[in-house]
Amino acid sequence: MYFDSFSEFLNMGGHGLYVWLAYGLSAVLIVINVVLPVMHKRQLIKEQARKQRREQQSS
Repeated sequence: MYFDSFSEFLNMGGHGLYVWLAYGLSAVLIVINVVLPVMHKRQLIKEQARKQRREQQSS
């Protein structure tokens, strides 16, 4: 597909809003699918370390 100007590229023949919303939503969902498991893993590691320290202190 060939566009004469950058604004035509962004407009995508009148479908730009839908195209760019789809790209944006996809990017947000991909970022969420990467970030949330990493955050959960960090939280789990902290909780396990805290539990281990408590068990060592009580022994």
